[in-house]
Amino acid sequence: MNILGIDHVQLAMSQGGEGRARAFYAGLLGMAEVAKPAPLAARGGCWFQGGGAQLHLGVEEPFAPARKAHPALLVADLGAAMAALAAAGVPVARDESVPGVRRCFIADPFGNRIELVQDGDGFGQGGV
Repeated sequence: MNILGIDHVQLAMSQGGEGRARAFYAGLLGMAEVAKPAPLAARGGCWFQGGGAQLHLGVEEPFAPARKAHPALLVADLGAAMAALAAAGVPVARDESVPGVRRCFIADPFGNRIELVQDGDGFGQGGV
């Protein structure tokens, strides 16, 4: 077996939360919404893509947010991203526990944990 990469990361969301997901992932994070395939569209949820990363949000009932497991997204300017998120009222938790890795944690509108990492500092980029 030869793993080539990650196709997408799936996060859960509550029923009827598509508007909040679009406002956060497309509006605030700047990801583009990707159309779901017709056989999956009736299930609800929505998909987003940006910079080679694709996130799928699927409806899960009963819903429980992922508070530990999380995607880590590379950002071009972590300082600007943190400022924009804070200005939008999103709590930002800077994490300096790993020397050489500039990152922070936020939560999406459903309480799912999201890590933002400065491009070039990522764990897969030799940032440690």
